[in-house]
Amino acid sequence: MRFIKIALLVVVLGAILLFAGIQYLLSQPAPEGFPILEYHMVQEANPDKAYEYNVPPAEFEAQLDYLEQQGYTTISIRDYLRAKKGLQQLPDKPVILTFDDGYETNYTELLPILEKRGLKATIFMVGNDIGKENYMSWDQLKDIQHRGVEIGSHTANHLPLTSMSLAEARDEVKLSKLLMEWNGMDTIYTLSYPNGKYDKELLDMLKEEEYLAAVTGDAGLNTFETNPYLLQRINIPHPLFGLTEFKWRLLKGRIMTQLGINQH
Repeated sequence: MRFIKIALLVVVLGAILLFAGIQYLLSQPAPEGFPILEYHMVQEANPDKAYEYNVPPAEFEAQLDYLEQQGYTTISIRDYLRAKKGLQQLPDKPVILTFDDGYETNYTELLPILEKRGLKATIFMVGNDIGKENYMSWDQLKDIQHRGVEIGSHTANHLPLTSMSLAEARDEVKLSKLLMEWNGMDTIYTLSYPNGKYDKELLDMLKEEEYLAAVTGDAGLNTFETNPYLLQRINIPHPLFGLTEFKWRLLKGRIMTQLGINQH
């Protein structure tokens, strides 16, 4: 019994300290930078084997409403890179919407929402999944790019690049890029690391393969000082607590930036 009481006291004290720490951080000036959000699916039917990756359309639109209320404007990674070179201006509060894997519902359900609202987005496509069941076809992929959605690479086979030799990793990023470009897609110059796994050798190799930017799974905010091959990204999974959870995840990006945890 005494042990249980001590354990409960430790938990309560920990919660109080955590709450006080968060309140202190929120009382400080907000850090510079903008969020990149990481989605996968936006579809009405929840997939049995990938439930956590799906944000239903109603929830997604509620998140978009909140971003609009907070003054955010969507941009593409290309916009960010051009602004970094002084070739264009960014809005006061930019945000980048990204979607990994290239599911067919990105075309059938997500695209109408984006077009209805006039929003920009970036989809990272797994090269060898194009045309497979539940993934976008070549015609859909070309059309969605033609209609203003930025397309990037999620490698050829969605394997963690750090789990293979550098030569094998080079093949993964090179083949996915060439496959899409040779099939009539506009130049592919951005990449999403599978499972968010990366190392320094990969950064140098991406430059050699003419990629200009890559996104991680490390939560935080981005500025022009952020390494373009290590862009911070906030994961947005299936919400268990509605819009409140979405706000928490945005807050996590701010706090991680303030604390300097995994910031690039």
